[in-house]
Amino acid sequence: MTLSRSTLANRVLTALEAARAGSRASLRGSLAHGTADACSDIDVEWLVPAAVFPECLDVAPVLSAVQPVAAVRFSPDFLRSPVQRLVFVRFAGVPVFWRLDLDVRTEAADNRPVPAAEGEWSRPASALANALGAVKSVVRGRFDDARGLLDRGFERLGSADRATGDWAADITRLAEACVRREPELAGFAAEILAVA
Repeated sequence: MTLSRSTLANRVLTALEAARAGSRASLRGSLAHGTADACSDIDVEWLVPAAVFPECLDVAPVLSAVQPVAAVRFSPDFLRSPVQRLVFVRFAGVPVFWRLDLDVRTEAADNRPVPAAEGEWSRPASALANALGAVKSVVRGRFDDARGLLDRGFERLGSADRATGDWAADITRLAEACVRREPELAGFAAEILAVA
């Protein structure tokens, strides 16, 4: 039987709460509001006790019990926050759009970024996420959003290249540029290009 996105999301919630006593996991975003489309990801807030916040950031073992994890990446925006992290989890064996955006936070979290220093995060991985975002935007008919995502992706790589409006070619150029800089992204790039 094929796993549905809602089943995957519910299993994630259950696994997170079971992994840490006193924590609460809840859906956010389009899945929570009933407005999800085929491109929607899974947005989850995990509220954890402050005393165990650092331990809760090792989410791969917990989530691998739900579905094999292909990659875990932390947003640079909160990488140094003592009370909040935004974790991007890509599962293997499910559609590439079903990324888990996991907001791990304590009661003290205030959404104020405490950003990473240069070199503490992968610019190519971030730019490749922009390529996937551009695919979603094109599918949804949001072409200005797609252009902005692609342009910012190229900028993250230090490239003067920009979106042309030939979406498949633009997304391919950005994905290939990411892989040239970080070859281990090749598998993820191939998944993106397969849907582009």
